[in-house]
Amino acid sequence: MDFKDQILQLAARVEKLLPQLKTEEATKNALIMPFIQVLGYDVFNPFEVNPEFIADIGIKKGEKVDYAIMKDGEPTILIECKHHLEKLDPHNSQLFRYFHTTKAKFGLLTNGLNYRFYTDLDEQNKMDTTPFFEFNITEIKEAEIAELKKFHKSYFDVESITNTASELKYLNELKTFLNKELITPSDAFISFFTRQVYAGVLTAKVKEQFGPIIKRSFNLLISDAINERLKSALNQEKQLEAAEAETIAGEPAPNIVTTEEELEGFYIVKSLLRQNVDAKRITYRDAQSYFAILLDDNNRKTICRLYLGSSKQYLVVLDENKKELKYEIKTLDEIYGYAETLLEAVGKLEKGKK
Repeated sequence: MDFKDQILQLAARVEKLLPQLKTEEATKNALIMPFIQVLGYDVFNPFEVNPEFIADIGIKKGEKVDYAIMKDGEPTILIECKHHLEKLDPHNSQLFRYFHTTKAKFGLLTNGLNYRFYTDLDEQNKMDTTPFFEFNITEIKEAEIAELKKFHKSYFDVESITNTASELKYLNELKTFLNKELITPSDAFISFFTRQVYAGVLTAKVKEQFGPIIKRSFNLLISDAINERLKSALNQEKQLEAAEAETIAGEPAPNIVTTEEELEGFYIVKSLLRQNVDAKRITYRDAQSYFAILLDDNNRKTICRLYLGSSKQYLVVLDENKKELKYEIKTLDEIYGYAETLLEAVGKLEKGKK
């Protein structure tokens, strides 16, 4: 399972667990420790994740941070945890006070739902009051997963993250500013855009007239952008369907070569499913980018897809929205470990038929 799948799997569990988490300690154990594990760190190895890390402040000794992610014996990320119902406020957090006493370059403040990453962009060795990267794990987006991946143990590089932190910080601040202005445009915002199209004197009445027009203009712009993306996605889906339609009952279309590896994967899937399904109903169609295994030779009844022949190989099933759920496999033999997943996929297709 790749990093994206692991994060999405954790996100799916979070809301189910919340009613049971009555304390900060429960939040740490159920939400935050699994998150640190997804980042590739061993939470049970104090050389990697040091719990209750001591960060002395002047004459105050024995002050502790919930976790410190360690590298070469020094902390690189300080993590302060709160109960999931508690709001995050860096001004009142111990993290804000401890940051300058250690060699850590990053601070993470979290309640298991919201994650805020800080560094020292404004003043060296003093933690910024605003995060450079922030997300809610139950609403995490593709772009946020890509940024979060930089903190994974396998990819972690202080210089690389620091170089992009400034851009991320101001990007987020501008996004917040624009969102606020689009909901309730300020006088300065209205004046700026009105001047671009209106040559007359900007009286209070003119600005009052242009306020709703500017707001509608931005809403239309956003709506058009969304529609364009939807069109693009639909066109891609049509192209995939056309590629699938070019194949007939296991006979590859021109320029598509079915490999021995793909056939071996097909026979493994077929052997796993024949206990529940007539083997004759399990067929395949080879497409340009993947190898599809179907029920009843129907490309709308995809049991799974195999992405083989590259450095990373995947077994893929489709959810109810036809979205791909990817499972990374190192060898074809690992398909045997997904027997229940494949049987469940067939079960859903059979249920749909009924």
